[in-house]
Amino acid sequence: MNSMRCQKIPLPSGGVLDLSGPPLVMGIVNCNGDSFYPPSRAFGEAAVERALALAAEGAAIIDLGAESSRPGAEYIPAGEEARRLLPVLRGLRKRSGVPVSVDTRKAEVARLALDSGADIINDISGLQDDPLMAGLCAERGAAVVLMHMRGVPRTMQDAPFYTDAAAEVYSWLAGAARRAEDAGIRRDGIILDPGIGFGKRTADNAAVLFHLAEMCRGDYPVLVGLSRKSFIRELAGKPGRESGGGEGDILAGTLAALAFCVMKGASILRVHDVKETVSLVRVLDGLMKGQQADGMVSTA
Repeated sequence: MNSMRCQKIPLPSGGVLDLSGPPLVMGIVNCNGDSFYPPSRAFGEAAVERALALAAEGAAIIDLGAESSRPGAEYIPAGEEARRLLPVLRGLRKRSGVPVSVDTRKAEVARLALDSGADIINDISGLQDDPLMAGLCAERGAAVVLMHMRGVPRTMQDAPFYTDAAAEVYSWLAGAARRAEDAGIRRDGIILDPGIGFGKRTADNAAVLFHLAEMCRGDYPVLVGLSRKSFIRELAGKPGRESGGGEGDILAGTLAALAFCVMKGASILRVHDVKETVSLVRVLDGLMKGQQADGMVSTA
């Protein structure tokens, strides 16, 4: 691990995210009716209950998103996004102190979310869509997730092309981190996300993940969000939902890909299936600790 990388991320609430141990699991709650995985969708009190259930299953962070970012998704106004999001965030805050990330690319929504107790702004545009976002996060001391995305959700899968996907993605993220620091965001509050599935073909996603260890050895912790995405189904040779593909197929593939990311050094795993991912992380951690102790414990 790079000695310069922060292992504890301070949060506006005064708490910290401790990244010195096994990867943290971030549970997804989509407060909209359009996200690609229907069981992740919930509104109002149902969304609060889903968030509490994910925290009980072991999620160290809850990620609330009120605007879908699936391929083909349309941009929604800030007022509508806030209307969906804020009751859930406020309801969760009344009942739990779990760190909360808000998935938004709008400074107006981020401001309201931080006022209501959010800790992290998860911006799929890497602070590029709204010129006020970086300054707001710096002023409020919010941690930020900077994600790589080529294009916008509505058109990002319209023939994306890379010459060297891993190098191009990691170079862009390094620049995004520099821009964030230049705007006043603390280095120890920056998390990078390679944006699996965002403006990338299956081969691009695979290449980015194959070289993930290089990114994880850098100066910033890395979040990976690949849960149940279509490239996993393609790699597994499984039919899509429209052709009878089952949820078990995509869960098994997701867990395999997440295990790969843990071995490569990812710090945070953003997932739909918290319970299964927490078990995966615990088993891998136990096995890796056993490997480290192998030379010190007799097997006779």
